[in-house]
This record gives sequence, C-alpha cells and structure tokens, in this order.
Amino acid sequence: MAPDLITDEEETLFRLLRQVNIAPEASQRASAAAIAISLGRFNTLLKTAISDGYIKVGKSDSADKRKRDAYVLTTKGAAERLRLTDRFLARKFQEYDALHAELTGVSSGYVPPNQRTTLMQDNLAPIPELYVSYDSAQKMKMDAADLVSHDLTPRQICDLELLMNGGFNPLKGFLTEVDYNSVVDTMRLTTGELWPMPITLDVSKDFADSIELGQDIALRDQEGVILGTMTVTDRWTPNKSHEAEKVFGADDSAHPAVNYLHNQAGEIYLGGPITGIQQPVHYDFRARRDTPNELRAYFRKLGWRKVVAFQTRNPLHRAHQELTFRAAKEAQANLLIHPVVGMTKPGDIDHFTRVRCYEAVLDQYPASTTSMSLLNLAMRMAGPREAVWHGLIRKNHGCTHFIVGRDHAGPGKNSAGEDFYGPYDAQDLFREHQEEIGIEMVDFKHMVYVQERAQYEPADEIKDKDSVTILNISGTELRRRLAEGLEIPEWFSFPQVVEELRKSRPPRAKQGFTVFFTGFSGSGKSTIANALMVKLMEMGGRPVTLLDGDIVRKNLSSELGFSKEHRDLNIRRIGYVASEITKNGGIAICAPIAPYATTRRAVREDIEAFGAFVEVHVATSIEECERRDRKGLYKLAREGKIKEFTGISDPYDVPENPELSVETENVEVDNCAHQVILKLESMGLITA
Repeated sequence: MAPDLITDEEETLFRLLRQVNIAPEASQRASAAAIAISLGRFNTLLKTAISDGYIKVGKSDSADKRKRDAYVLTTKGAAERLRLTDRFLARKFQEYDALHAELTGVSSGYVPPNQRTTLMQDNLAPIPELYVSYDSAQKMKMDAADLVSHDLTPRQICDLELLMNGGFNPLKGFLTEVDYNSVVDTMRLTTGELWPMPITLDVSKDFADSIELGQDIALRDQEGVILGTMTVTDRWTPNKSHEAEKVFGADDSAHPAVNYLHNQAGEIYLGGPITGIQQPVHYDFRARRDTPNELRAYFRKLGWRKVVAFQTRNPLHRAHQELTFRAAKEAQANLLIHPVVGMTKPGDIDHFTRVRCYEAVLDQYPASTTSMSLLNLAMRMAGPREAVWHGLIRKNHGCTHFIVGRDHAGPGKNSAGEDFYGPYDAQDLFREHQEEIGIEMVDFKHMVYVQERAQYEPADEIKDKDSVTILNISGTELRRRLAEGLEIPEWFSFPQVVEELRKSRPPRAKQGFTVFFTGFSGSGKSTIANALMVKLMEMGGRPVTLLDGDIVRKNLSSELGFSKEHRDLNIRRIGYVASEITKNGGIAICAPIAPYATTRRAVREDIEAFGAFVEVHVATSIEECERRDRKGLYKLAREGKIKEFTGISDPYDVPENPELSVETENVEVDNCAHQVILKLESMGLITA
C-alpha cells in the first residue's frame, strides 16, 4: 500500500524538522536559509511547530553569547519527521520516475525503499533508522531527566535495538493496539505490510496506570542508560491466550515463549512511536556486531550482490559447514554466517561459547566469500512465523537468500510429548510469502556422513544407502558425549569447536549442580538436605552450600512476608544464588517449600544455563506433616491465625516430573539422603 504523497505544507514542515534535527544550535536566519524560506515565514512555521509539540526551546550551549536559544525535536517531533520522511521520499521517487520516463520513454522501475516487495530491490541501499542526530540526542538526554522512565527487560532491549537500527523495518515503534491485533490474527500491519511477530512493550499494571496517553517516556537499559524515548499512544490489556494460540500455535506453557507470555511478561501492553538516542552498549565481540546499514555498506564495498544468510543458535559442526557451502553454491551467492546472540531457548549454549566456536572455524571458509556478523535478536521459537520473521530481518540486513531449516526455530516437544510444529511447516509458510518477503529461500538439507566416501551428503540424495555406512550424531548424543567426557569423532566436528565446548561444558562429574528440595512445611526437606550436605562434603571434590528456607529467610529475605509475590521473590533469590554457585563449579542444596510450579520452572531455567538442576519432591503427606508439627503452625493456620499457609489456605503445585520423589514416612533420613546420592550417581554428577 503506497503512502499518500507529501503536500507542499507538509514538505516545508519536514524540512524544518530535519533542519532542527541536524543543527539544533543554528540561528533562525541560518535555518531559514537552509530550508529556502523567508525569515518571517520561518518564524511563523517555528511558532506553529512549537505550539503543536514538535519542537522544544532550550538553552543554547553555543559559545556565541548572542545565541540564547536552541531548538530541539521532541519525541513527537522526531516521530513526525520519520513519518514525513517516507512520504517525502515517495514524492521524490515519483518525480524521478516521471523524469526518467520523459527522457528515456520507459519507467525507471524504482520504488521507495519501504515499499519494495520483490527480489529486484537494491539490497545495498541504506534503509531508514529511528535515531536522531548526535546533537539532538545530547539535547534529548538532558530533557529526558524530566520524563517517566521504564527500565527495559533483556528481551525489550533486543527489540528496541532492532527497531532503532532498522532491523525491524518497517516498524516505527512498538505496535499500537490495532496493529497488534492485525499482526496476531493476519500476520500483517494495518497498512497491509507483512509482519508476523507482535513487537510490544509489556509493563506492569502499576506502571501503566502511572502514565497518560500521549505522554513521552524514557526507555532505559538495566543500568539506567537512556536508549530512546517513546510517545505512548496506546495502552491495553491483551488476550494472551489468544496471542499464544495464533502466534505459537497453542496456549501450552511447555512452549518457552508461551511460558514467558503468561508468567514473566507484564500484563499491560504499551504502543507508540520511538525515537532512538543511542544504541545499547555491547562490551563483547564489538567488531562482530553490525547494524543493517553497516552490513549493507560492507556488502556494497565488496561488491556482493547476492548474499545468503545462515541463521544459527548452535555451534557450527562439519555438517553445517558442508550445508552452508552447498547453499552458497546453489544460490551462487556469498555467505553471511548470522548467529543469534540475544535471547534463545532456555538451556542453549551461552553465546560467548558459541561465538568462540564460530571464530575457531571461520578459517575453514574462504575469507573472500564469507563473513560473520552477530544478531542481537530475542528469539520467540515460533516455528513457521519465526522463519518468515527471520527472513524479513535478514532482508533488512541486506541479504538476498536465507537458509530455512527443518523445524526452523522449533521449541521442541509440547505437553503431550509431540513436536510443536511439523518438520516442513516453516519452509512451507516461508515459500508461500517468499516473493513478498523479498528474499529467496534455500532449503536446509539434512546432511549425513558417508564413511566409505569420507564426505557429507544430503540424506535424501544418497542412492546407494544400502551399500554404504551412514554416520550421524544427534544433538542429544553430542550432549551425552560431552557430559560423560566421551570421544567426539573428528568427522563430526572440528577439534577447535570440541575444545571450546569442553571448556564451558566439562564432564558432568566436574560441573556444578543444584539439588532443589520442595515439599510441605515439616515434610523433612531441611533434615534430608543437611544429611545430603554432609555426605557430599565427606566425598569432597567440590564446595557444597546449603540454602535452607529458614536460613535464607533470616539472611537474604528478612524483609519479606508470605504473600505469593514475596514467596516468589524469595525463591528467585535462592535460585539466583544457586545459579552463581553452580556456574562456579560448586554444589548448591536448596530446601524451601517452593509451592508454585511456575517459579520452580523459572529457577530451573536460570540454573540449567550453567549446570544440572535436580528437583527432589519430598512427598510427605499433609497429614503426616501436621502430625510432626512441633511449632503448632498447622493448628494456627487451620484456626485462621496464619494467612496464606501452604497446604491449608494456599495451594501447593505438586511437581509433575521431578528428577526424584522420596517418601519420608517410616523411612530413615539416611536412607532418603542415600536415594539422592544414588540419583546423582546415575546422572553422572558424582562418581561412585
């Protein structure tokens, strides 16, 4: 859908806003001359723009004493400048096309960048960004001190970065309510443009209630650094179950993004245009991080007209190398290895390890035809929709081809133990929208190693399957070999990659881990945990720390009560400390009640990023716990004198799939602790 062409009046406003953005300190006379209007008309236009809220008057930093005022764009003005930019470009392109036709007799075939939908587009031309100029950014930083601030989550920081640098083009901010509904239901913006993923700013109800529509807010990172501002035009309570069904295919909390949606994301969504002030600071692998326009400039400099992108969130092995070689050859294109280093699936190998693995094997690729850049994207693991989304993002980064894998961005199994998406669903949906995406799909081929020929070949192209030896190692088998310190053959992976993986994932018997006891008050958790601690300390080899519920309450959470919010916060604190112990190779033993399944799952995800999480359900019945109660807490709870008491007036979510469940009735504590020891041995976490 083409935008309306800009009117003469709008063009003059556009030139004024552009001039203020470029030179906020310029005098009125110089600014009037720059946009080719009289000083009197400039003054009238300036007053109108100030009264409409597009421009703010501030103190000048100029050394010239005669220059007392400076003019700076407001967030509203910056958003209006971006909106008018597209319409201005559309008009200029139309004028160019008419002139081209007059001179040559044929149309130029050129269309505005935000309206290109065919593979004939110039993938090397710059795309729109949402940043203001350096001078305007400095002014806006000062003005932002008076704005209400929102501290962004890690996922929101990833989204904001790609909004500001053009990676999410054509979006100009977080989705409004009408655009959100349209994207969820139809995979399209209300303008008709293809966009499959809702990009929203989720906040708490308290924060949403503290702001008014039309208000500007400052968007800050977790250290308080301002990254941009947003004009809040929309505020609504989404139907998250509907969003889960439409975007992820099922309202099933086994899906990590659905779990995030229901249990971590804020309950209110805000929408509106954003103005970029500065990009998030990344201290790691800075030379490997490129904006879309930086990559386009790099391709332009090298003369790369065709570029095939390889999306990955896993280390590269020999099969991947062969796959990417074949994809580039098939497309007759250069290769961009474009791994995601933002947020991936919980339990994935950390991006520091993965990038070291990528760099270790880059010399296996021809430098003249291959490059690598890191993408700070927060994946949603949305399968088919995610594949289309990844294609649009890679198009914005200047790529012309994209490798789409089997079960692309799939999250694994659902609650019924079945795959969330079919193996070819992503390829089918991408193929359906390929022309509109503006990027060509290259099918991911399942590569296997043929021993007799000492080479990788596509599994479905091997004609003599019955007479050759076909070798393959699955991801599960690779993790097992790493966990047990077993050999990983050189035909499967590069020695440099295996070396890096072994550094961050040593054999399980040398890794840190967490044993997490959960059960009713009085079930015996603390007693068993103490016995286990002594047994592990007797064995030696790794430091052991006990994080008992009462000990943590006294030393870490003394200010907390027993509401659901405070219980969750207490468990998350325990999980954080345990994750740090696990990360540094120690053993953490936790023994809180931990009544809520969603909180236990969040703690599991935090810890499994660094080592094993062993959930032990101490399955003592409520009746037995009540019989053992020497403090009389259950009696007080039944009398209503203790509120929100687990098992009486507050629920306990029984673990569905704990690593171990122990009965304590008529069983000695030593026996219960020994059961845990046996489980740890069977998991390879300790040696017999």
